[in-house]
Amino acid sequence: MNDTATLLDAVEFETGSDPRWTVLWLHGLGADGHDFGPIVPELVRRHWPALRFVFPHAPVRPVTINNGMRMRAWYDIVSFDFDAVHAGKRADAAGVAESVAQVEALIAREGERGVPPERIVLVGFSQGGAITLSAGLRRKVPLAGLAGLSTYLPEAPEQAAAALQQAAITQPLFMAHGQFDPVVPAAIGERGAAAMKAMGFDLEWHVYPMAHQVCAEEIQALGDWLDRRFAG
Repeated sequence: MNDTATLLDAVEFETGSDPRWTVLWLHGLGADGHDFGPIVPELVRRHWPALRFVFPHAPVRPVTINNGMRMRAWYDIVSFDFDAVHAGKRADAAGVAESVAQVEALIAREGERGVPPERIVLVGFSQGGAITLSAGLRRKVPLAGLAGLSTYLPEAPEQAAAALQQAAITQPLFMAHGQFDPVVPAAIGERGAAAMKAMGFDLEWHVYPMAHQVCAEEIQALGDWLDRRFAG
């Protein structure tokens, strides 16, 4: 972890007293930590242990594809061309690394609050999902699981494979995507999923007839997957 990483402000919800599990959830481009708070009551099941949901706010930065407009973003996006993803040239690598370090700082803070990595699940939507995948494959100490929703792998496959930590592939991985996603085409999500699977991750993959969003069926499937994490 980068010890100088900024500890991001975050929205937090606890489902019970003295939570021993944490779900760290990263929002998408231009949103903030409030974006997925409403999903908590739809997702949480009565028999689950007490959870702490942490929804951090990404830093505000200029985003090239939006004419340099400043907004909350986990990294700059320098090209609309998704073929650049495969070449590792769409996402600002320095911004990705900075956000990965900030996620690591949040994970370390959870450890200080009594929740070790093996009881932390890292979830991300869209750009937040890209950081989830990038952070996940670099983990030397595995998390309880990784979930990437409507997202893609921000590095080229060979770059990701070079950064992969062997212990990381023990982390279960859930990925889901919209069949009609106009923002991150399903084929790009599938390409990232295939790369993660090729690296050795135990992947659960879902496609739904939706756009760039989440749906009730997806939340049900994510809940089923989380159920197995908490039980195990």
